Amino acid sequence: MRIHHFKLLATLWGLPLLAGASGLDQLHAFLGETRAAKGSFSQTVVGKSGRKARQSSGSFLMQRPGKFRWSYDKPYVQLLVSDGERLWSFDPDLNQVVVKKVGQALGSSPAALLAGETLERNFDLKEGGTAGGLEFVEATPRAQDASFQKVRIGLRDKLPMTMEIQDNFGQTTTLHFSRFEPNPSFSSGLFRFTPPKGADVVGE
Repeated sequence: MRIHHFKLLATLWGLPLLAGASGLDQLHAFLGETRAAKGSFSQTVVGKSGRKARQSSGSFLMQRPGKFRWSYDKPYVQLLVSDGERLWSFDPDLNQVVVKKVGQALGSSPAALLAGETLERNFDLKEGGTAGGLEFVEATPRAQDASFQKVRIGLRDKLPMTMEIQDNFGQTTTLHFSRFEPNPSFSSGLFRFTPPKGADVVGE
């Protein structure tokens, strides 16, 4: 499913230098100081066999608490918008909109982790070591019904630069982030979505 890992994502933005800090220190600084952000992402999904990697890219906007706009641009177009209460997922090819409550759609997800909401309650966090100039944090969801097993977040200068998600089906999704702009101003209308005329609307 195209949006299988949308919630892994959806909210990532950066801050100034935090030299020599551990991964957990950088993650908490990021969560505590960045209220809004925009940037770009690239995503690679590899199946259990390690073959046939699927690649996509796009852009995101976010504003705490719980608001984001996550747009896939290549190789297909897909849009996910949250106003903090509802989440709309729009597939132009199918002309279909799926609507869910944010709590139901996200739960103990990596998006919730990076949004900083009830961080310690929903995840077991630990240092994940250093590699490629990044300090890593490993996050394991405490919920028994989480859709993934583990997330590794690589940070530099209080920025989440990469995320690696291992799901329950042996699939690995890797996200790389770029062009961060911390704390920009957004119009509130960017975080609301009106289904196009004639679209098939599923959900609430």
